Amino acid sequence: MQPGTDDFEDPPRRPASDDDFVLRLEAYEGPIDVLLDQARQQRVDLTQISILALADQYLAFIERVRRLRLELAADYLVMAAWLAYLKSRLLLPERPGAEEPSGEELAAALSLQLRRLDAMRNAGRQLMALPQLGQALFARGAPEPLSPLRRPKFETSILELLRAFAGIHQRKRMADARLDVEPSKLYSTERALQRLRSMLGDTADWRALPEFLPDGLEEPIVARSALAATFSAALELTRDGAASLRQETPFAPLYLRARAAAGGGSRE
Repeated sequence: MQPGTDDFEDPPRRPASDDDFVLRLEAYEGPIDVLLDQARQQRVDLTQISILALADQYLAFIERVRRLRLELAADYLVMAAWLAYLKSRLLLPERPGAEEPSGEELAAALSLQLRRLDAMRNAGRQLMALPQLGQALFARGAPEPLSPLRRPKFETSILELLRAFAGIHQRKRMADARLDVEPSKLYSTERALQRLRSMLGDTADWRALPEFLPDGLEEPIVARSALAATFSAALELTRDGAASLRQETPFAPLYLRARAAAGGGSRE
């Protein structure tokens, strides 16, 4: 880059400091672990630690980590806010008649939690330091694991062999077979519409609906499909105003005629 020019794609630079590189081999599992580590740095008994100094150390830790542009978890920031509140309670005199616990009580509770965490860590280290069976100790006369040798043995009969051979032959025949789908012979609604339009014309006579069915309907399923398609076509023509339907009583025969021949009357 030429001197005196700016490159907007480069990140902004900041002066280097001694806190830019921090190496911690022991990971923190939460803010309470950070407090325990900082309490140990005071080199005093956990019952005699200074809560004010501990709060200042934790707030300095949070500020140092924030300068490194690391995203902190919410529990770390909550602990920092709580420690700042505890520090203010310890520095300011207590109000008479306050129902909330005093700053000394909060500090004692925090110290108790740190002692509990330290005790649990020490107990965990002592448990992990004990000799373990199979690593530091070995049982006397323990039998070695033996892997069983399995030899499969098949038992069958001549009938089962014949059935298996027949099944293989049948699957082979089905794999070589071809499925031919014949076109459907059912009567469609489009054909029924074309037939009704050509047969109705301008006639003014009422004609029964079966009279509009085509001839040569020998198969029952084809005849039923033709009747259903003709009925659907008659309803569609009636909806469009091209035909009129009439039925005297429920389940009585249906009659159809052209709507133009009816003189523009209402639907029946």
